Amino acid sequence: MLVLVNRNGSMSEPSQPVIEARDLTKIFRDFWRRPKVKAVAGISFEVRRGEVFGLLGPNGSGKSTTLKMILGLLYPTSGFLRVLDHSPRDVPAKARLGYLPEESYLYPYLTPEETLDFYGRLFDLPGRARRQRIEQLLDMIGLRHARRRAVGEFSKGMARRLGLAQALINDPDLVVLDEPTSGLDPLGCRQVKDLILTLARRGKTVLLSSHLLADVEDVCDRIAILYNGRLQALGPIQSLLEDKGRCRVTFPELPAPDMQRLLSTLRAVLGAEPAVDHPRRDLEEFFLDVVEQARRGTTEQSGAMPSQGVADYLNTPPADAAAARLQALTPAGQPPPARTPPAAPASDAAVDEAARKADAKLQRFLKPDS
Repeated sequence: MLVLVNRNGSMSEPSQPVIEARDLTKIFRDFWRRPKVKAVAGISFEVRRGEVFGLLGPNGSGKSTTLKMILGLLYPTSGFLRVLDHSPRDVPAKARLGYLPEESYLYPYLTPEETLDFYGRLFDLPGRARRQRIEQLLDMIGLRHARRRAVGEFSKGMARRLGLAQALINDPDLVVLDEPTSGLDPLGCRQVKDLILTLARRGKTVLLSSHLLADVEDVCDRIAILYNGRLQALGPIQSLLEDKGRCRVTFPELPAPDMQRLLSTLRAVLGAEPAVDHPRRDLEEFFLDVVEQARRGTTEQSGAMPSQGVADYLNTPPADAAAARLQALTPAGQPPPARTPPAAPASDAAVDEAARKADAKLQRFLKPDS
């Protein structure tokens, strides 16, 4: 039986896959429908609930194409792909998904408050729940002081923070992050990584694509490495990176005579000169300490403020998450609807009809006189 080992060392039985891909292939064709590029060539992998999964590879390896198929923006040429136990084209399933693209496309004349309100309305969040989430998200990303500034005035890092908040406004079950720390300072990078780990502890699934391998190593449980559209490596990051041919022993500083005796014994046992050095602090940790000390010495702030922790609605324990979401989506004064069993996967015709209705609803929303 397969057993999953989480980053905290606890073990759990595998749940239903949130993303399931088998022999997934995408071929781009030219004007005459002739195969031009095989961007993804028969890859197979699974991502399970509560897991942080890293999708890695050099430029042109098929990462973005794979993400777009998972999001339903591209259709696979062949193979099997299920997302949240539905087709990637299923519109209701997409309401349970949050996406942060590599470049944050935000309306430059809207403020952060208006931006989050706009996306909250697209998800049909009631006014009370929408306002509560906006307040919590602005605190979480450190932009409360800039809530009424036009987004077009923001730096790339500040816009990136707002894009992350937009991806979480609907309290998604699956979060897809494409280069989430791009443009962020080290403080923002640390906050985003802490947020990813918090989301995973709450039972959410995070699919992460990044070229910053140190960030991937800090947060991911498992990784997949693509090259030329093919899967080259897949597995838990701990087992893939562990060098079982060497051991490291750490002990406090010893007096010189004791150190010489210890080294002499090691030489006799190993038959070689052991490597001795002093452990050093991580540069990120040192940077954050320096910034924190500087922040305490000033009251002025023009850029992004330090995060005030994770939004309360994202911190809800897994057992209470469904009930909290149902309560937030229920208008005040009305009892929550009875829970119904999951529906069978929709047919392609039903999916297309749901997409048409969603598009019509969006057009009505965008009309100022509607």
